[in-house]
Amino acid sequence: MLRWLLRRRIAAFGRTFDYDVTYMQEMLDTDPEAARRYGRLSALSRYRSGIPAAPWHAAHLRAALSEDCGPCAQLSITMAERAGVPAPVLRAAFTGDFAALSPDVALACRFADAILRRDPETDTLRAQVLAQWGRRGLLSLSLSVLAARTFPAVKFALGHAQSCSRVVVDGAPVVRLRHAA
Repeated sequence: MLRWLLRRRIAAFGRTFDYDVTYMQEMLDTDPEAARRYGRLSALSRYRSGIPAAPWHAAHLRAALSEDCGPCAQLSITMAERAGVPAPVLRAAFTGDFAALSPDVALACRFADAILRRDPETDTLRAQVLAQWGRRGLLSLSLSVLAARTFPAVKFALGHAQSCSRVVVDGAPVVRLRHAA
């Protein structure tokens, strides 16, 4: 029964986001308990409290880009679009054009990139994040960065990562100007 339910949820996720869920289906076939536990990460990856959607999704996208430049990045963009994040914000976050972003979204992106690089600037940016959004905002960004990296890393480890592919924002292809973190 558990396997049947998980298979339906995985398939629904794939249809909803036009995303290849083959690696999740293989995980389920190999060990349903592992797939169930992996699914819990999905709930963690959606945790957002104390911070608006645009900076949170932009940071999430920057973290996904650190591990992937294809389907997982596209998934992050699709989810952000559905959350109402404007296309220009997503294009700028994707390309690393932080000057085109509002100060709060640029802060979230710079903070995510600093975390990913383990940059000493992280301490300064953390203080700014705390001043802007408080402890909940900091926690939200931290968990977002963690989760955004985990999915493509597991996909890669299981042999399902794809090489870089075209990423689309609001129906138009977007080209990365520089790499994330």
